[in-house]
Formats: sequence, structure tokens, C-alpha cells
Amino acid sequence: MDGCGTEATLDERLMRLALDEARAAADEGEVPIGAIVVCDGQVVARAHNRREADADPSAHAEFTALRDAARALGRWRLTGCTVYVTLEPCLMCAGLMVNARVDRCVYGAADPKAGALGTLYDVSHDPRLNHEFEVVPGVLADESAGMLRGFFRARRVQSQKSMP
Repeated sequence: MDGCGTEATLDERLMRLALDEARAAADEGEVPIGAIVVCDGQVVARAHNRREADADPSAHAEFTALRDAARALGRWRLTGCTVYVTLEPCLMCAGLMVNARVDRCVYGAADPKAGALGTLYDVSHDPRLNHEFEVVPGVLADESAGMLRGFFRARRVQSQKSMP
């Protein structure tokens, strides 16, 4: 905590940075998911979805942010770091958080189709794995979910317009 409010308020402030990244993704025609990585109170990486632009199935917001954080910090163990992401991470990204040894993940909207931090699976607290981390769900969930709904609604409208 940085002394300017409760941890919940700090989490909301930092989630707003992830939402800024999600907006950047939407502006690029990508699914609007954004992520930041914070270590010792400092944002060390930020990213948004770039799967389409990079033709890369691993170019999820949190995957890219974690990779960039490791490079910025010069270490693969991201102990002391918190990941803020606008949508509950999938199995790939949750698995990366285990392998990177993050301390915490704060996410916005739950993902009923792919969520791996409590919705479909709970990779963060699986005793069979070599690391567990704290999860804080639902921070600015309505804003995160609303952005996703709006994106897909617009995409459906566009698709219907292009049909003969």
C-alpha cells in the first residue's frame, strides 16, 4: 500500500491502468484485455492483447506483461510482483504466474469459459503445483466486463453489416 488509501483503493487505481491498456487493445481491433505488473510499488510492465497483430497465440495481455516484467527486472522469478489484469487469466497465463512465482493476481471480470483462477480451475491454489499465490477477483469487474461486451457487440453488428 502506498499510504494514500486502502489496499482496495490502490487495487482499483492500478486496475484503471490495466483498463487503459484494454482500451488500447480495442483501438487496435484486439479483444480489450489489459494487464500491468507492479513490483515494489512501481509499474514495471504494461501490455494488452496483441494476438491478431502479432499472429501469436501467446500474445495475451498478462503473458506479455509478465515476460516484459522479467526482462525489466532482469530475473524470471517475479516474487514481490502483483499482476493486474482486466479478465480472469486462462490456463496458459495462470500457469505462467505459477512458474514466475508471482505473489498476487488482481483481476476484473471472471471468465466463465476459460477462467483458471477460480472459475473453471484454480491454478493459484493447487497443492500439486510448486507455487501458490493470492488472488483478488472482481476489482472493477463491471467496467472490465462492459468493455468486453461492448467490443463483441460492435463486432457482431459489423459482421451483420458485411453479410450479403
